[in-house]
Amino acid sequence: MMKRISSGGEFEKKIGYCRAVVAGGFVHVAGTVGQGDDVVAQCRDALATIKTALEKAQSDMQHVVRVTYMLPDRSEFAPCWPVLSEAFGDHPPAATMIECGLIDPKYRIEIEVTAVLRSDSADDRRI
Repeated sequence: MMKRISSGGEFEKKIGYCRAVVAGGFVHVAGTVGQGDDVVAQCRDALATIKTALEKAQSDMQHVVRVTYMLPDRSEFAPCWPVLSEAFGDHPPAATMIECGLIDPKYRIEIEVTAVLRSDSADDRRI
């Protein structure tokens, strides 16, 4: 059994994907960009979107096991570190940072995560 979660983002229909898929006890959250004037604001906004998707899937930031950060300029990664450290707190996931082009030059960071379902989730017992 799978559950698909949409956030209604502009690219979901254009490209043909959903924000997250729950399958096999995991939540796979698609690469997520955020709005804002700089990389830190975009990072915060992307994490808020990811957090919402995880909550809809019966998970949370503490259950993220893997994260991939994609940035067009690796020098912009360090300013995000305090935001990321705050987001994951005492439960840091395995992480990878990739320097690459993003779908639009206005985006400075894209974040993709994989989380496990919370053990109290009914979906966890069905999937």
